Amino acid sequence: MRITDLLKKSGIALGVKVADKSEAIDKLVSLHEKCGNLKDVKAYKEGILKREELGTTAVGMEVAIPHAKSEAVKAPALTAITVPDGVDYDSPDGKPCKLLFMIAATTDGDVHLEVLARLMQLLMHEDFTAKLKAAKTPEEFISIIDARETEKFPDEPKAEVPAKKGYRVLAITACPTGIAHTYMAAESLQKAGDSLNIPIKVETNGSGGAKNVLTEEEIANCDGIIVAADITINLARFDGKPVLQCAVSDGIHKPEELINKIVNKEVPVYHHKGGSADAPRKRGGTYGHLMNGVSHMLPFVVAGGIFIAIAFLIDIACGVNAQEVGSAFGTVTPAAAWFKTLGGVAFNLMVPILSGFIAMSIADRPGLLVGLVGGFLATSGATFMDPAAAETVPSGFLGGLLAGFVGGYLMLGIEKMCDKMPKALEGIKPVLIYPLLGLGGILVVMCAVNPFMGMINSGMSNGLNAIASNPAMMVPLCALLAGMMSIDMGGPFNKAAYAFATLNLANADDQAYIIMAAVMIGGMVPPCAIALATLLFKDKFTKEERQSGPVNFIMGLAFITEGAIPYAASDPLHVLPACIIGAGISGALSEVFQCTLMAPHGGIFVFPVVGNAMMYLVALVIGTIVSTALLGLLKKKVA
Repeated sequence: MRITDLLKKSGIALGVKVADKSEAIDKLVSLHEKCGNLKDVKAYKEGILKREELGTTAVGMEVAIPHAKSEAVKAPALTAITVPDGVDYDSPDGKPCKLLFMIAATTDGDVHLEVLARLMQLLMHEDFTAKLKAAKTPEEFISIIDARETEKFPDEPKAEVPAKKGYRVLAITACPTGIAHTYMAAESLQKAGDSLNIPIKVETNGSGGAKNVLTEEEIANCDGIIVAADITINLARFDGKPVLQCAVSDGIHKPEELINKIVNKEVPVYHHKGGSADAPRKRGGTYGHLMNGVSHMLPFVVAGGIFIAIAFLIDIACGVNAQEVGSAFGTVTPAAAWFKTLGGVAFNLMVPILSGFIAMSIADRPGLLVGLVGGFLATSGATFMDPAAAETVPSGFLGGLLAGFVGGYLMLGIEKMCDKMPKALEGIKPVLIYPLLGLGGILVVMCAVNPFMGMINSGMSNGLNAIASNPAMMVPLCALLAGMMSIDMGGPFNKAAYAFATLNLANADDQAYIIMAAVMIGGMVPPCAIALATLLFKDKFTKEERQSGPVNFIMGLAFITEGAIPYAASDPLHVLPACIIGAGISGALSEVFQCTLMAPHGGIFVFPVVGNAMMYLVALVIGTIVSTALLGLLKKKVA
């Protein structure tokens, strides 16, 4: 047995500083633990200490070789350290030890004696030990031993590479936004595999799609698969293979531990059931499902928002008067209309995508159809009495959240119900039975929910009209309307406030113009505040959220409230109150400053027609600062 067969790169530590013999032993034992060589660290260390009680394992020449034969060892292995300053190891020649090996041997056979004898033959040469002490990297350390072993024992063949084809370990990494952590985990796992001399391939499920995709042959020939993901991964292709599921952070911080669990066969075999991913989800529950939806929705929000902002810019550049064209602003010129249409398509898909991928996270691929349709029904406002949604109010992103979770768990229930069906129907379940039952179920649910949104909208409209009839209530009214713009960002509250303001423009009086100004500023505050918060409170947002945050300045200033939706969807209990309060303050200040607006849309692009524009900007800044401060206060630090 060759020394290099027992010594891993990760089992070598060079240039170590230790205070005494005990600390040196602890370091060598910890390297064995790191390499996954031990079943029981405590028991193995006890064996080492018992051997030391019989007499020192220092052999002179600044070398020590502590060793133990123990049931706590998984397989024969070596670790090594160099100590440039030396450590007192009770050496027979009185010299401090600068080169230490530790042998871990199983109870079957006398491997430790074979290894000890081999080491002693090599270490008798001072030039050899001097080279090992001077080695700068574990790779160099191993190459020095390999060269001397080959020279000393030329007729001895090196250990055969396992007959297994391809990679021993496969892995998949994925984080909610598919940007930073996905690739950090992949790199960490790859480095750990190289360090442990274990062939590994990592598939990344990033924002640009799956890369380095695992093949059927690779899956068939591997020892097992690591799934380091915070979103749901389809595991059907891994049926019958050992699968270790964990958070993506474990892939970053514990790569060697994960790999060793696969190699040492400490992972259960995964058995796929029907269409659903039945393996446990480490991030689990509501958060994991929610983030799967948010991560897929984000590109639609960003790209759609920028396209709409470009449409406004084109109309402004072409001399369009936003006040005169009203709601047609952004569509007057053909080029602007083109951008506005495409941006609108992306926005219209935003909530269905959110719902669809929440449901898919819960119920795998069968949940996608149900979630997408449920999200579409939420945005359309379809009811049993009005399936075309001609006169109803959409549920917005809050309805989309409901559709995603209801659709996902509905599909899980359908799958469970269908488990008792004859096996002859197994093949048509995912393509016929699941879609039909799921589609019918979500249709009933959303058409039953949406009428309540209409009732809420009607009630709010009547209430707002009653408040508006009293001029003394203008400040609270404007605060309320601005706050409503931030509640559901496209749902009944938002729509009620905006519709109330735009309908009042027909009155062509100062009260109507003041109300319109308050409503628009209420829609501008949330994305602006989120953009600022991602810059000031970086520890409260993920890296991906920080990267996308500044884009919200563009959307906020263009009166595109939807830019805040991904942030609100991922943490509604903290984000929404912060946005509502700041928006409400801006709306109230807008009225106090007697700011007016005759155009129903446009954001910063219509500031030239805003009455008292300077104070309007002040109101916007104050509300944004308040919401930003509340976001910093209310949101928890990212783990």
